[in-house]
Amino acid sequence: MKSSMIRWMMFAGCAAFLAATPEGSAAASTTAQPSKTSPAASAHVLRVCADPGYLPYSNRAGEGFENKIAELVARAMGRKLEYTWASYRAHGGFSNFLALNLDAHKCDVIMNLPTGDNEELATKPYYRSSYVFVTRKDKHLHIRSMRSVSMHSVRIGFEAETTPETAVKILGLIRNAVVFHVAGNPAASPRELLQAVQDGKVGVMVTWEPAIGAFMKDYPDLQLRRVPSEEYGPGLPAVHYSYAMSMGVRKGDTALRAELDKVIATHKAEIAATLAKFNVGLLPNPRHYNYSNG
Repeated sequence: MKSSMIRWMMFAGCAAFLAATPEGSAAASTTAQPSKTSPAASAHVLRVCADPGYLPYSNRAGEGFENKIAELVARAMGRKLEYTWASYRAHGGFSNFLALNLDAHKCDVIMNLPTGDNEELATKPYYRSSYVFVTRKDKHLHIRSMRSVSMHSVRIGFEAETTPETAVKILGLIRNAVVFHVAGNPAASPRELLQAVQDGKVGVMVTWEPAIGAFMKDYPDLQLRRVPSEEYGPGLPAVHYSYAMSMGVRKGDTALRAELDKVIATHKAEIAATLAKFNVGLLPNPRHYNYSNG
């Protein structure tokens, strides 16, 4: 999966988590300085690498859904939550973020790794979501798939280097397209994608639902519809728009992964409730998991 795609799904997801109020809970540690604890001495600390300014995923104030999931996980494990802050969107992208932080032992967990990604060791998924079409209600576009007739008569917005871009090119829609670069710009917010639809800069935005769900309450004139899987030509594989997201640990750290898997399995309802507060659209997780190798 391309690094821009991974950055966009952070959180990516639920790329990596958990719920509590800011006061009197693990949230109090969200402003903690990067941990100096060595990996061998961190049995009572959950050290998480997170982006300091990428809502709705995470920020220093602990306001993102990945912050809330991390709080929930730390509390369930009986550990103190500590952060190492680093941008997913800095030079080198998400792969560089992993190399400089998780692989460098500055932390032990990330909250946003696509399930099955082979860069690190993924837990079982804790949520699965999808891309959506965002349109204005008053335009009555009735867009239900990338093949909808209306897609040929409106300007189409999408994030660079993501699944929708591939479909737009295959279907010959690129002349109608407007490319956005939110996932590669630390100063940008996913809110800009909704604003582009609101202002009429694009007629439809095809975007990752967890990135914009929390902001939809501020845009009552907009509506969402999930993008279905489709085949775009003879002999071409089906293009899927839903992805499962896991937490990630370093390759070889199977003990920590097992602990996280236990929390995911025993706190499903709390995790789902936390994600729902951020309007993260959820799909059923697959019954079988393709673990990345460790």
